[in-house]
Amino acid sequence: MDKRKIIVTSALPYANGALHLGHLVEYLQTDFWARYQRMMGHDVVYVCADDTHGTPIMIRARQEGTTPEAVIARSYEARVKEFGAFEMGFDRYGSTNCKENRILSEQIYLRLKERGLISSRPVNQLYCEHCGMFLPDRFVKGTCPRCGAPDRDGDNCSVCGATYNTTDLKDPHCAICGGTPVMRQSEQLFVELEPCRDFLKQWLPNHTDKGTADKLLEWFNEPLRGWNISRDAPYFGFKIPGYDDKYFYVWLDAPIGYMATLWAWAKERGQTLEDWWQDPKAEIYHFIGKDIVRFHCLFWPSELENAGYRTPTQVFVHGFLMVNGAKMSKSEGTFISAATYLKHLPAQALRFYYACKLNGSVDDMNLDLKDFVGRVNSDLVGKITNLASRGAQMLNKNCGGRLGAMDPESRDLLAACRAQLPELCEAYERRDFCRAMVIVREWADKANQLFDAKMPWKLVKEDPEATRAVLTGTLNLFRLMAIALKPILPAYAAKVEALFGEQPYTFADAARDLEDRAIAPYEHLAARIDPKAVEAMVAETKAQSAAKPAPKLSEKDIKKGVRQLTQAPVSTAFPEPPAETIAIDDLAKVDLRLATVLTAEPVPESDKLLRLTLDVGEAKPRTVFAGIKKHCPPETLVGTQVLMVANLAPRKMRFGVSEGMILAAQGPDGTLALLRPTAALPNGARLH
Repeated sequence: MDKRKIIVTSALPYANGALHLGHLVEYLQTDFWARYQRMMGHDVVYVCADDTHGTPIMIRARQEGTTPEAVIARSYEARVKEFGAFEMGFDRYGSTNCKENRILSEQIYLRLKERGLISSRPVNQLYCEHCGMFLPDRFVKGTCPRCGAPDRDGDNCSVCGATYNTTDLKDPHCAICGGTPVMRQSEQLFVELEPCRDFLKQWLPNHTDKGTADKLLEWFNEPLRGWNISRDAPYFGFKIPGYDDKYFYVWLDAPIGYMATLWAWAKERGQTLEDWWQDPKAEIYHFIGKDIVRFHCLFWPSELENAGYRTPTQVFVHGFLMVNGAKMSKSEGTFISAATYLKHLPAQALRFYYACKLNGSVDDMNLDLKDFVGRVNSDLVGKITNLASRGAQMLNKNCGGRLGAMDPESRDLLAACRAQLPELCEAYERRDFCRAMVIVREWADKANQLFDAKMPWKLVKEDPEATRAVLTGTLNLFRLMAIALKPILPAYAAKVEALFGEQPYTFADAARDLEDRAIAPYEHLAARIDPKAVEAMVAETKAQSAAKPAPKLSEKDIKKGVRQLTQAPVSTAFPEPPAETIAIDDLAKVDLRLATVLTAEPVPESDKLLRLTLDVGEAKPRTVFAGIKKHCPPETLVGTQVLMVANLAPRKMRFGVSEGMILAAQGPDGTLALLRPTAALPNGARLH
């Protein structure tokens, strides 16, 4: 089989909102597929990122009295932690608020403009005279024009699923001040899709499933509408080249975030975006929900094609998550966040259950909480894991922890199971994880039947070597299941690799027998789910829904927030997302030295800063500005030694130039403690 070069993406989660179990339907199935491809020996890059721009982020920052950058940084930290807990195997998880994304967004826009696909025309928009600003989608609330549900967002209804223009809302009101907006015109920019008609008609059937293509092609019975890609200031996003008061609509730069994140990943490895995205041998796959098909299957390929970039090889579309046969509901306790789930239940249980339900179709998936408990306890724990638990513990206790040669019946069953590997791999390839799990459960049923028929707990009293043969067969069968489950349960499989003393599994390892070798002590692999834990999770979710809403803002708060929003320039900073880990070589680059504080004085213009003069054992003392004024009186610092980062690039501040950084630790109550040596050492002494 030829080695493939594969780029995999999931839709970018929006930074203004918690990750929930519905989101995980997409991210987990993408992770299953990417891990399977890696196990087949292919070169795979799985990228994703926080979607950070747009109105909701701006609103939240205003409500919290902070900046959009602070909001998205906090979201990023929580998101990375939760994805890590669910064993997501991203090669890079980035942010759309990055330099690479700005560069690509501007480049693609300008290329579309060169091709004559950008037009401008006046658009009627709602304008709040009290706030003095046009109201983008989420700044407006009103009655849904289709189902009549009150207090709906300005672009879609979460009750009936309708999408509409903000101006279609009935009884609209400003989400900031509650006032009634008026209609005004504003010049907006559009990407014209009608010139892309022939390209899209040919592209759609070849790059999406038939149902999705047929549905989208219904739009071709009339001229294709242009797509509004601009938003008026104030807006958190990238400015459109040539305009001071217009920004790219978030849906313009969000999918470009796939490319930007891939580019950042490639640069870290001395490669380029073109080495991957533009390589004709590379395959590009998007996993998305059916609610964002228009963006990914009409607008996105049109942009790429006309900007000179490759379009996706395939767009895989999936349905929504139902819980107990109904839509996720906060009041019923079924709109469960990832954080709440992790408080009560193990991540691998959800990974296993989702794999048992996902079949690669666009149909909605049902999470039946009773079935979830039964499936995990019966199949993962009772059938599959129990083989390892009984087999490995009995081998260690009665047979010196050493495998022998398999008994003939186990060898025959193992051969029969291996014969199904092509079918299992084909199921993984077409994303029919449900079928793959059925195959593994069938193996487990047969292996348990053979184990029970052999009764090794009795056989060991009469013939220890015959028992060793039975247990060797049992553990080889379990090992095959662990290899087949590795895309679904990577941490579980890693423990199995340690049990048998093997390198990380690939599917090629499934062809090898494991005989005549020692195994490690058995380590716990999976626990039964207590139904009470599920009940507690649902109860907590209900309680969250019933919590008191945040108090309404006063008129003074509203005016202050609107003034900040409309007058403050949108930041052009592009903070890099925090890294989860660093290599030892990275740590070695930090030059840590001891320094004595010669002088310490407050900076009058700052509430936080002290100006320190430090003796670092060099010819000339260094000046360092440290934000420790509230925690360290200046008079207590003079003559003491501190720990300093000596090779930090100088930072120019309005008070002067800071030539390093001193280190401190922050306690849970917010207090700071400087890091100091327990004994006096020469100034400039390096820490190793």
